[in-house]
Amino acid sequence: MAFHPGPVRVGIDVGGTFTDAVAVDARTFELLGQVKVPTSHDHEDGVAHGILEALEKLQAEVGGEVSFLAHGTTQATNALLEGDVATVGIAGIGTGFDAFATRRLSALGKTELAPGRRMPVRFAPVTDLAAAGDAVDDLAKQGAEVIVAVEPFSVDDPEGERAVTAAARERGVLATATHEITGLYGLTKRARTAVLNAGIMPRMVSTADLVEASVERAGITAPLMVVRGDGGVMSLPEMRRRPLLTALSGPAAGVAGALMGEKLSEGVFLETGGTSTDVSVIRRGRVQVRHAHLGGHETYLPALDVRTVGVGGGSLIRFSGRAVTEVGPRSAHIAGLPYACFEPASALAGAKLVTVSPRPDDPADYVALELSGGRRCALTLTCAANALGVVPDDAYAHAEGESARLALEPLAAAMGATVDEAARAVLEQAVKPVRAVVDGLIAEYRLERPTLVGGGGGAASVTPFLGEKSLRDWRIAAHAEVISPLGAALALVRESVERIVPSPSNADILAVRTEAESAVVAQGADPAGVEVDVTVDPRRNLVRAVATGATELRTKDRSSTVDDLAIRAAVARSIGVRPGEVRELDGTAQHRVFGAKARRTGFLGRFAKPVEQVRVVDGEGVIRLHSTGSIVEHTDAGSAPARLATLADQHTRYGDGGSRAPAVWLLAGPKIADLSGVLDRDQLVALAGAEVKTRAADEPVVLILEDRR
Repeated sequence: MAFHPGPVRVGIDVGGTFTDAVAVDARTFELLGQVKVPTSHDHEDGVAHGILEALEKLQAEVGGEVSFLAHGTTQATNALLEGDVATVGIAGIGTGFDAFATRRLSALGKTELAPGRRMPVRFAPVTDLAAAGDAVDDLAKQGAEVIVAVEPFSVDDPEGERAVTAAARERGVLATATHEITGLYGLTKRARTAVLNAGIMPRMVSTADLVEASVERAGITAPLMVVRGDGGVMSLPEMRRRPLLTALSGPAAGVAGALMGEKLSEGVFLETGGTSTDVSVIRRGRVQVRHAHLGGHETYLPALDVRTVGVGGGSLIRFSGRAVTEVGPRSAHIAGLPYACFEPASALAGAKLVTVSPRPDDPADYVALELSGGRRCALTLTCAANALGVVPDDAYAHAEGESARLALEPLAAAMGATVDEAARAVLEQAVKPVRAVVDGLIAEYRLERPTLVGGGGGAASVTPFLGEKSLRDWRIAAHAEVISPLGAALALVRESVERIVPSPSNADILAVRTEAESAVVAQGADPAGVEVDVTVDPRRNLVRAVATGATELRTKDRSSTVDDLAIRAAVARSIGVRPGEVRELDGTAQHRVFGAKARRTGFLGRFAKPVEQVRVVDGEGVIRLHSTGSIVEHTDAGSAPARLATLADQHTRYGDGGSRAPAVWLLAGPKIADLSGVLDRDQLVALAGAEVKTRAADEPVVLILEDRR
């Protein structure tokens, strides 16, 4: 076998049952190879052994120099869900009211992570920083394995927390501090996030050490990255410091795969496994992130906004004796039964419909098939989808039509229906809860003509029928069954910085922006391509900067051309007009700006006058920006801040709540600088200046302004 001559990117997804690994060409993103091995939970090296096995098999199949390696893992999530956490010692710093406030945090020990499993918390006061070591010793005697340093207002002055963590680390004890986790106020929420981070730290640090050793044994010198819960990746040293950021990274890797591999700009991604479907949103080319809830409480953990529905490809069918009442939440995997539709047709002849309880306490109205000889197999959603013929022939979930229809015949007979009618009844019940979540997300995020994209091994069991029922465009992602490791291989380095700054000055905002940008560059992102989105919320005095950047070899070769007719057709479909109505308004070397007159979406939009709908398309033909009622202005880097100041003055709105500058995007070089989260005119101009300061004065820049409604 001829090995791949160029650099490759490797992505690994450590699942509950299998560890999947893929190799992708670093320049073209072509999938070069994929392997699947059992996840090695019971090995002395834990999941690291399975990663090593997968890497060795992948290298034997593909070869090439590994330039980037990232893995997603469910370990952090599972540790929290199962209550498998370390005992945490809280060192409460301060005297007087501060001491009272920190002592109350011992109540975090009541946080229930799993039924009957609470967060094990110990507490010790620190009233004198010179005696910080004594508090650490006290907590260690109480059984604490990790120290959390907590001090009110440490985001402003972290001296006390640093003294405690230094004392712990001098003693070889793992430690974290609340100011290291987040820069936001809110003592209880900040401490809760830090305690959860500390609880999984020993397990995650140990795993990180073993995985790193496995990678070295495989002869790979590229730095190992880990998928974060918000869809980006982080370096291994950063993961050791903040392992909580990897919680909920399972769904995030799949979304990253859809975002990068599928060139999805506006849509809903449904990752369907055997038991459940994770539903998430991509809006204007970006994943949607919020603070996660863990242990029943909100934290400051930024994570993908994902909604999980208990319907998957292996979901079992519940039957009342006359009608299908529900599909799921139990699956064939839980029941320990194979899918009937993957049996040879000869084995299904004469099969009988029987009822089963997947688990001892479950109701006995789930149906299965009993074959000759007494062997049983599961009647699943995948069986129904194949029987109805909605599963594409090239899909991972595809089964032989004859087997699928034979599997549905006993159920159809019990219903007094045809096989098609029975299969449709199953699919109707299955997609009902999924559609409710999808419709809710589309309304919540105000998505414009979204595309449904299915990923995961069970994608074709849900997405095609859901698309048909909802009359929405849909498709199955390429290589859907390995979308998560693909997402890990293609993911961007990401960092989020949040600060509470009352009445922030321009200098304050630029400092937060610079901190986020520097953090992703330090983790390997190419400085030339880092994008930083800044949001300023004056009601909460919150400044947030989210920086994303590609590792240098992640930047795709832009020399290939994208068909102009295909671009215009995609833009027309996005706006809801004919391709002939689309006009090219402006552009730079890296982006093209198209527009067309169309009414706004929504019920009231049909009564309004058509407005300019703008779409920005990148060099790969991906629509990266949607804007409505927009002004497009061509300028250059040297003049951009002054021109923006003039336009902002003309389009700033004034009302009882104060002034509101227009939403602004700036196209400069490879970046689309999203300044739409900033309401103040002077702050807008300052951020625009920061974006163009490194560019040649005569380099073309495009400003896009949208009046706020």
